[in-house]
Amino acid sequence: MLMEMHCHTAEHSACSSVPAVELVRRVLARGLQGIVLTDHHYLWQEPELKMLRRNAGVPDHFLIFSAQEVNTRDWGDILVYGADVPIPRGSSLAVIRTDWPQAALVWAHPYRNGRLPDDSQLLCSDLDGVEIFTSNHSIAENSRALFDWHRLRFVAIAGTDTHGSQYAGTYPTIFDHPVRHIHELAAELRLGRCRPFFKEIPHSGANSQVTEVTIGTKGETETRERIIIRTITSPRKWKSAERAASIITALAGSGFCDKRFRVPLSIGVDAEHMTLIEQGVRGKSLFDKIVAASPADGRTYLELAARWLGRLHAARLAVTPPGEFAKHELERLEHYVSRFTAIDHRHTKRAQGIRDAVIEAEQRLFATTSGLGLVQGHGDFHPKNVIIGQDNQENRETLFAAAIDFESSLMLPPAFDVGTFLAQFRNQFFAFPEILARLPEEAFLDAYTVEAGPLSAEFVGQVDIFRARTNLSIASYLIKVGMGESEDLWRVLVEAERALLQFQQLSSV
Repeated sequence: MLMEMHCHTAEHSACSSVPAVELVRRVLARGLQGIVLTDHHYLWQEPELKMLRRNAGVPDHFLIFSAQEVNTRDWGDILVYGADVPIPRGSSLAVIRTDWPQAALVWAHPYRNGRLPDDSQLLCSDLDGVEIFTSNHSIAENSRALFDWHRLRFVAIAGTDTHGSQYAGTYPTIFDHPVRHIHELAAELRLGRCRPFFKEIPHSGANSQVTEVTIGTKGETETRERIIIRTITSPRKWKSAERAASIITALAGSGFCDKRFRVPLSIGVDAEHMTLIEQGVRGKSLFDKIVAASPADGRTYLELAARWLGRLHAARLAVTPPGEFAKHELERLEHYVSRFTAIDHRHTKRAQGIRDAVIEAEQRLFATTSGLGLVQGHGDFHPKNVIIGQDNQENRETLFAAAIDFESSLMLPPAFDVGTFLAQFRNQFFAFPEILARLPEEAFLDAYTVEAGPLSAEFVGQVDIFRARTNLSIASYLIKVGMGESEDLWRVLVEAERALLQFQQLSSV
């Protein structure tokens, strides 16, 4: 069963603005089965609770208990469940433990304001639990608390620490067994038969451990907190990830933080543990959305992604050094071909020819185009790195696009991101010819120009260069995953050659 374990009412806590009736109704609407009122040094009496239940109009099975938050002289705030009288302010934890041995004592918001509890405090025998998720922690503090809980395995709860109606019930606690009154709840807590209610999904990645954490229930609206915790295992990859976090922060400061165009906000950077904390983005990848969408919706999603990219390029940001692209490009192209030569692949010469043609075209581009207009690009913009979400499922106007994975972001020619997307889009949807037919490249390019401006003939030619180099990278990846003899590899090589031919024809006009 799900319980709100920490909340304050306007009736008995000066810090709260929410009446108890509204608080109870909000928690019920979130799908919880009960609430514990924890006003400061106050216990609601049974007649008050009965009147509250009647006024709130909640069903009989919804539990309404009263406990208290006690300000101690040595441990800060302690949640006390199961004491029968209000406990005086300034009591010590040891005295409360002695006087109320059957009560459950929980350390409230111990990470608040950047505090870092030591292990002996978190494992203190006078405590029955620690509140690790709460609105009184920042997201980074909740993440640190989660890390310590996994490491030390103490009993933990979640509690919203509600002082207003909008976020009531955001951080529930789940109990393994039903309870009927506050003393049973305290007993279950003392026995450790409860924990914060959240979903934690680990993902494996190259040189990293990624955990997606979703806290709470959906209730009437999708307002659950999502965080992504990425721990990097390679110092070299850490530098790249840390750099990506700085780029995301710059983008958020340039307007990519709300409304229709977004990035996952960087919440915390822990260099000591090589860990990044990001805000999770609600939604699904552009690929998944288009596969399941109607033709009209699929076009809407594609256009939204194109406008996101156009908005990025139009911002003309410059976060990283402008010379990095040319420096790294030769290394990357050589790396792609090295996978062919390493296994003496029968299409090695073809891959080498594409590499040489791309290098020549890129070098000519940089040598002959004055003011190429490098911008801070994404570097790996494709349908599986774009998230399409909707804040309110009843309101289409809340549809948004967000891009993820900025570790390849460099100062780039804008055509790089466009060529990358078009090549990856065709490759990822090649098994869905009906989607490629109804979502032509022109749909993406037309939407891109809404934000980026009209496309010149030179730009279209540049797109073909980077379409070809992306196809070479796809072919290299196919070899990496053991698909070097697949028809797909032959296809992407042929399409790379075709794109280079189109570039040559345009450039000769």
